Amino acid sequence: MWDYTEKVMELFYNPKNQGLIEKTDEPGVAVVFGEVGSIACGDALRLHLKINIEADNILDARFQTFGCTSAIASSSALTELVKGLTLDQALKVTNQEIADYLGGLPEAKMHCSVMGQEALEAAIYNYRGIPLDCHDEDEGALVCSCYGITDSRIRRIIIENGLTTAEQVTNYVKAGGGCGSCLFNIDDILASVLTDQEKSIQTVNEIVHAGAPTSTPALKPLTNLQKMTLVQNVLEQEIRPFLLADGGDVELYDIVGDRVLVTLKGACDSCASRNETLKGAIETRLRDLVLPTLVVEAV
Repeated sequence: MWDYTEKVMELFYNPKNQGLIEKTDEPGVAVVFGEVGSIACGDALRLHLKINIEADNILDARFQTFGCTSAIASSSALTELVKGLTLDQALKVTNQEIADYLGGLPEAKMHCSVMGQEALEAAIYNYRGIPLDCHDEDEGALVCSCYGITDSRIRRIIIENGLTTAEQVTNYVKAGGGCGSCLFNIDDILASVLTDQEKSIQTVNEIVHAGAPTSTPALKPLTNLQKMTLVQNVLEQEIRPFLLADGGDVELYDIVGDRVLVTLKGACDSCASRNETLKGAIETRLRDLVLPTLVVEAV
């Protein structure tokens, strides 16, 4: 028996926004859907969106799903999260936010939150006329033939969720959960991601602490993905272990330019030294190991 939260069970027994959105002739409104998964694989989700064309925001969201308790609850949570958001804001909704809305999911069921995130992306791509086969992830090599998962998709899920084991990858995207023949390849991808992260931190460290020689050409600014990868790695390896030891925790929420938005949890959220933790510990460490211009803010 899975250890589901009360919120998961509430949305399973009484799901919100279940059903479809009928096509409409209403001026200035578009109705689209995105579909992911398949019944053959065990889970399938079709997400319907009603969009205000002028404002480019989501007026309504509904879902149809074939799946387990967590699939239904995750789909319902997703529809509640995206209503009222612009499409660009909706594209930033992560699978972790879906899980957090539910008060958490068993790790073996995290693929349900990932499925919701991907259905949302598929619907918005559909509305914007962007073929899904043009997605960067589809350009990668096929790793898991049982579930059609590419190496690019596995890398993205590893980076976004800070995964460290093949078992976690299976929990999040099902890759390796069929015949199991791709598990060694997943281990290789995990090792490659870790190596890339360590090299990035080492490079930034050398630049920050040693300084680049005056004859060295100016380095390209970090992309947002590179910045997010470095910040996530420092949080996981350098900061969270100390906070967890005192009953606290921190989670990366978003990065906007040089603003690092985090969520303080547990003892850190209610602590009288909350600001000292935020600025004196987290911000200082990130400035030392990633970029000296970073500013950390709590959301």
